[in-house]
Amino acid sequence: MADVSNQVFSEPHPTVVVIGYGNPQRGDDAIGQTVVSHLQALNIPAVEAYSATQLTPELSSKLAVADCAIFVDACKLASADVRVKPLTACGSEPSGSVVPASGHSCDPCSLLALTSSVYGRCPQSWWVEVPASDFTVGNALSALAERGVAQALQEIEKLITAIAQTQAPQHSSVISRPM
Repeated sequence: MADVSNQVFSEPHPTVVVIGYGNPQRGDDAIGQTVVSHLQALNIPAVEAYSATQLTPELSSKLAVADCAIFVDACKLASADVRVKPLTACGSEPSGSVVPASGHSCDPCSLLALTSSVYGRCPQSWWVEVPASDFTVGNALSALAERGVAQALQEIEKLITAIAQTQAPQHSSVISRPM
């Protein structure tokens, strides 16, 4: 395991990894992937954005080399506002585990626990929960989801800016242009 960790960490790595997930064929469930698409178009230095239909163990290798991670998902919320929550590694992944206890797909906290177990570290992380209302197959994003995507991008910009400020001595510039 030490050889794998040394090999992974010897290469330059992103400061921030953003993972947007959900089913793009189920209406508002496409929120996470839509946010990632917008971030990828911005091509922000030191930020890597990935889309996934669901969170899988394979994503732990991306998290292992990040300083910070942001997970973006569609959620049925009582409020129409995006919710940003700090995350910690949690779950039933015993030391040395290679597959989450919940199976092939998992939630962000379990994925962080797996990352910590396999790589000996996991990034500081947040969960951006975006309000959603319509998960119907074949539907486009609802008006609520569209507003949520815009708000999520603003919240992610705030997080990235804060990360850049706290890591200024390590990384000269994370954001090259406003979102």
